[in-house]
Amino acid sequence: MTDARLVPVIDRLQAARNARLVRLFGPEHGVLNATREGEPVKTGVDAHSGLPAVSLYGDKKAPEVDLLRDLDAVVIDLADIGSRYYTNPSTLYYTLQAAEQAGIQAIVLDRPNPIGGVAREGHVLDPAYQSFVGMLPVPIRHGLTFGEEALLIRDRFLPTVDLVVVPTEGWERHMLFPDTGLQFVPPSPNTTGFAMTLLYPGTCLFEGTNISLGRGTPYPFTWLGAPWADGHAVAAWFNQQHLPGVIARPVYFTPARSWYAGELVSGVALHIVDAQRVHALKTGVTLIQAFLSLYPDQFRFGSEDDGTSRPFFDLLAGGPTLREAILSGSTDAYFTEEARQCAAFTNNVAPYLLYT
Repeated sequence: MTDARLVPVIDRLQAARNARLVRLFGPEHGVLNATREGEPVKTGVDAHSGLPAVSLYGDKKAPEVDLLRDLDAVVIDLADIGSRYYTNPSTLYYTLQAAEQAGIQAIVLDRPNPIGGVAREGHVLDPAYQSFVGMLPVPIRHGLTFGEEALLIRDRFLPTVDLVVVPTEGWERHMLFPDTGLQFVPPSPNTTGFAMTLLYPGTCLFEGTNISLGRGTPYPFTWLGAPWADGHAVAAWFNQQHLPGVIARPVYFTPARSWYAGELVSGVALHIVDAQRVHALKTGVTLIQAFLSLYPDQFRFGSEDDGTSRPFFDLLAGGPTLREAILSGSTDAYFTEEARQCAAFTNNVAPYLLYT
């Protein structure tokens, strides 16, 4: 991550006169932010800073307490993109837990939520479906900043952690990322820009299906398709639903990895025409319904996660309710319940909110 002038934060901390940077810890994608999604990251030495770079995405996903005991504080500067699936909040949780056990201070440098702090979407996580892609009891689109998530974690799970949140300046809850005037710095290799982050609460669900979501193209999570699909038909079906703020167009592409790697696939590209009106989860769910309705013999939800009884789609959705609603042919009850759960969540997290 960088500061507002695009100077790497590691460089800023290493140059600080009143502090000494001892070691680095890297989440998914590593300190270099270069490892592919889901691939383990090795512990080593960061060539630029010369500091040890400890992996938090391999055999261990939490810092070893012994690696924290000799520190005065651990500084946590990670970005969240506003969706429960994103793994950085899980790393935040484990790091705060290790800091509590080590008896050191945890300093969280807050950043704007790129998809705003007002809109919330989806059901709150069912605790039975907690996983690294769904750690916190929040909706799919949660409307919190990283620092606010840290405050929630302390209050709900780690009451004795010595936590300091350094607020971001100038951000207000209604702001989407373009409103900040900042340069977009990708916090992970597939986080390619604002449009991707806004659609991600809906399109990441395709990770739990047999649809390519454009990995290895310039537009992951906004281009989706399969070799057995007709993108023209899918785009027409989707656009006939008249979802606010988003339009689909037919597209052909060749994903470099994951589903159908190296094959020409046909699908859709999603275009945002009114960012404030987009309901990302409804967008993703409607697109799933398009593929399922047009290709019931080809489309399927993915296999179980690591041999457990919980399908990966359900881990993303935070429970089986959404998948069951899609298969039933109607998601109306799901989204009626969404409104109730998100309203209750908004009231419950009011003590943690740092911005108006």
